Amino acid sequence: MAKKKSPYFDDFNRMVECSCKAAEHLKKTLREFSPDTFEEKCELMHQIENEEDDIKHEMMERLVKEFIPPIDREDIIDMSHHLDNVTDKIEEIVMRMHMYNVQTLRADANTYADIIVKMCDKLKIAVEEFSNFHKSTTLKEKIIEINTIEEEGDRLYMTAVRELFEQESDPMQIFAWSKIFDLMEDCCDACEHVANVMEMVIMKNG
Repeated sequence: MAKKKSPYFDDFNRMVECSCKAAEHLKKTLREFSPDTFEEKCELMHQIENEEDDIKHEMMERLVKEFIPPIDREDIIDMSHHLDNVTDKIEEIVMRMHMYNVQTLRADANTYADIIVKMCDKLKIAVEEFSNFHKSTTLKEKIIEINTIEEEGDRLYMTAVRELFEQESDPMQIFAWSKIFDLMEDCCDACEHVANVMEMVIMKNG
């Protein structure tokens, strides 16, 4: 039986809060786009990512000593891995923009950042409900909402990449933005993977 007071569920909540902070930082970075400040933006993002890594490490240390965890060990590991991956992918977007010396912002990048923020916000609501998965009447609905937003991200990805190849002639810009849009899509996929783990836990313990 899942224990509502289990520290693992608290850890999941703390991790998803880091993902939400990272998503908001990405959105702000793109809204206030300035190549001159990207090194500073990368450092701030890295601090968020490190905070989440610390939470994950604490959780893994506890799990090693845990006799009977509230859900399967594999599910705890998968949840922590995919939550961490969300923030890792968001951080990599900012890092790649800095590495590729991006000087102009494509409009679709801002739209994509909005989707990533929305997806992380929905994920946060679902993760907060996860400790109550045995009795929750809303968790499945929240998981469906995450899947729906991921499909929205898929559509934007196809549009953004097609327009990139239609409108851009500079091969370096095509290379850089292809990689950046790939990472944005990876962020959405990572959020969906967290939702899939929660769905699997519901099915296994139903």
